Amino acid sequence: MKIGAALVLLAVGAILRFAITTTATHGIDLRVVGDILMIVGLIGLVVWLIVWAPWARGRRSSYAPRTPLEEDEEERIAARQAGDPYRRY
Repeated sequence: MKIGAALVLLAVGAILRFAITTTATHGIDLRVVGDILMIVGLIGLVVWLIVWAPWARGRRSSYAPRTPLEEDEEERIAARQAGDPYRRY
């Protein structure tokens, strides 16, 4: 279960549990259905945090991306050090 699905289950369960007041549901207690959906959503969220969060944290880069201007400057410096006076960069 992805984090989005877990959050949707939590939201729908909370709506069924706390926001809807019905008198005739023909044998289905919407508050219990809301509780079940919130529990399943909470379990899905905890499982996602345990399984996927460490993996997602490791994918972030720890360095700042270089801009095109910085790359051009490095090429110019390398051309000057190579001693090529006719090269543009």
